[in-house]
Amino acid sequence: MKKFALAGNPNSGKTTLFNVLTGSAAHVGNWSGVTVDRKEGVYKKLSEPVTVVDLPGIYSLSPYTPEEVVSRNFILDEKPDCIINIVDATNLERNLYLTTQLIETDVPVAVALNMTDVTEKRGDRIDAAYLESKLGLPVVEISALKGKGIHELMKRALAASKEKRQARTVCGSGVGELIENIRGSLEAKGVSSPLFHAVKIAENDEIDVGAYKDEAKTVGQFKKEFSDDVFGDDFEALIADSRYKYISGELSPALKRGKREKFTPSDKADKVLTHKIFGIPVFLAILFAVFHLTFSEDLFYISAMAKGLPSLDELGLDTGNPGVRLLACLYDGAVFSPGVMLTNLLSLVLDGISGAAGGWLSSSPLWLSGFIVDGVLGGLFAVMGFLPQILTLFLFFSVLEDTGYMARVAFILDRIFRRFGLSGRAFMPMIMGFGCSLPAMINTRTLSDERERTATVRVIPFFSCGAKLPILTAVAGGIVSVFGVGNADVITYGMYLMGICTAIATVLIMRNTTMKGKVPPFIMELPAYHVPRFGSLMVHLWDKTKHFVKKAFTVILASTIIIWFLSSFSWNWQFLPEEIEYGGETVLANLRMNESILGSIGMLIQPLFTPIGFGSQLASAGWVFAVAALTGLVAKENVIATFGALAAFVAGSYIATEDGVAETVAMISATGITIPGLIAFIAFNMTTVPCFAACATAKAELPEGKFRWTLLFWLCTSYTVSCMIYLIGSWWWTSFIFAAVAAAAIVLTVLWNKRIISFGKKRVGEQ
Repeated sequence: MKKFALAGNPNSGKTTLFNVLTGSAAHVGNWSGVTVDRKEGVYKKLSEPVTVVDLPGIYSLSPYTPEEVVSRNFILDEKPDCIINIVDATNLERNLYLTTQLIETDVPVAVALNMTDVTEKRGDRIDAAYLESKLGLPVVEISALKGKGIHELMKRALAASKEKRQARTVCGSGVGELIENIRGSLEAKGVSSPLFHAVKIAENDEIDVGAYKDEAKTVGQFKKEFSDDVFGDDFEALIADSRYKYISGELSPALKRGKREKFTPSDKADKVLTHKIFGIPVFLAILFAVFHLTFSEDLFYISAMAKGLPSLDELGLDTGNPGVRLLACLYDGAVFSPGVMLTNLLSLVLDGISGAAGGWLSSSPLWLSGFIVDGVLGGLFAVMGFLPQILTLFLFFSVLEDTGYMARVAFILDRIFRRFGLSGRAFMPMIMGFGCSLPAMINTRTLSDERERTATVRVIPFFSCGAKLPILTAVAGGIVSVFGVGNADVITYGMYLMGICTAIATVLIMRNTTMKGKVPPFIMELPAYHVPRFGSLMVHLWDKTKHFVKKAFTVILASTIIIWFLSSFSWNWQFLPEEIEYGGETVLANLRMNESILGSIGMLIQPLFTPIGFGSQLASAGWVFAVAALTGLVAKENVIATFGALAAFVAGSYIATEDGVAETVAMISATGITIPGLIAFIAFNMTTVPCFAACATAKAELPEGKFRWTLLFWLCTSYTVSCMIYLIGSWWWTSFIFAAVAAAAIVLTVLWNKRIISFGKKRVGEQ
């Protein structure tokens, strides 16, 4: 099967094109030896199927970043049958720089001129035929977002893959003679793509200079005889200048600019969205709207403004009727948000499955029915019930990213982040943390400074991923139900902001103490706003669903079974659950869990959590919060799964529901935990050591020796933040103590930094 590689600049539409070409036939892994995403899929609409490989977004083939090394090695070593070079038509000259490097390889190349629909709207036109004649490559106008020109592109790429292509370079005068001499030497040695390697040797490329030392000596000799008036013997700058001169002189005439408005629609939108004063408040408002549409049980606060709407019971409807139960998923005294509606519908289905399984196993041994209904389905469904809200949240973030707005957020936050020792580029991995910490940590490889990268990896878990969402919604719902304080979506939004503030505060501490360093410059192109493509969004959601379901039926399933076993058996292997009467039926409930293996472990570790609100100060069943936090270290979804397994015990009776809120209400009632304790519990789980998978990724991304300190950082941060929340929430006057400690720490840090600076100056003077 032929293999095509997609190569292009970041934000050129490469990922959108890959999704259009491969759809659900794509799969994601890692490149060998590095944790940079490797995406492969199959395009099936040609005369023969073609494997499509999505290379990381790059600006050049120089080995400055891991992404550039990956792309370069794939092209040179794995030799794809064709390279499809995606060129952003709205930024033609900058994107063609990579094209001038690709044509120096022996690999066939086809140019996909993307976003031509946007240039037409601007009144511009690109002469694709002119570009094709100048480059000597097939050039096809496409719109990856709208799916236009895709099949024509693939047909021409297939045709190009069947013809041998002669490499050529645009580097002419001066250094061109040197390149030709090196090329001839490499050809004699049988080196593939000799022209590409010759150019890189002339540029003093570290990889090629080390591989071809004899040819590298030729460059040194040539420099003694050659000196450019502008660049001297800096051949890398000279070659780069040659590329840009070729692009501006030979290729730029393909762009025919028409009469344009002074301000495009994107420019007008940016006047508000990237405003130095209003930009951040607008972002916070958009973020709140996203959380409201995902979590609110009173959409747009209609019921609150109307001072109460009648519930289904008050309307005299039979809530046992299937149709009314379906209606209750959408409305019950208030219209629910889309995220809550979908969650209620799925919970209705899961309740039915669980009830059917319980009836089917009614005549089975107690341990078997308990294992399947409580151990497997109970814990699994407690987690699966949150899938709709996770996907709803992920959908909104995908929309914001695909429209081009997230790039603007990185731009406006750069002004703030720079004061904390980070560039705006670090925001992109952080915001990805709202979806999942794993790809977010991997994305830190785009950061050039090692200290900035380490600090960013450490704070990514504070941007709560979808796995932590069940903890937030269940505990927030429990607070509203028991204490009647606030509403769940406001509490959830507040906790997300708390995570962001914790990240900023800890970055500020790190970058002013152990990880001092200059903030690297932040250069980012802002893509034009556009409407997201429905197909691409659905592919993203499908990938997220597959990832979540796979995790649910592997790590989480294994964890829930272990939790069930430890909570159902005592140290002498006695099976503790027993049958009781509940609602006229005989059900299985574990009301003696304090005698279980898990109960004894929980009581042992419970005192450790006393300073943060859910330790020894709680009633006898208070150990369940300690156990839930402990199981969350494996996978954060386990926290609510543990609640589901322990709810019957703490309630003192059977709970016939998989709703995380109901389990939390039972926990609150049985343990006497306070609101500050519950908020501290959320904060601890949001900021402590992430799941095992995220820990493994962090270890791979961090420099050697940094991971163990990162684990300590997560534990200390979560304990400190939770302690502050609990103590200040319980005794407001403790805020003065924390303020004094913080002020003292700031003063000491400033004095220490001044001492280092003055010491450094003294040393410089001595030398």
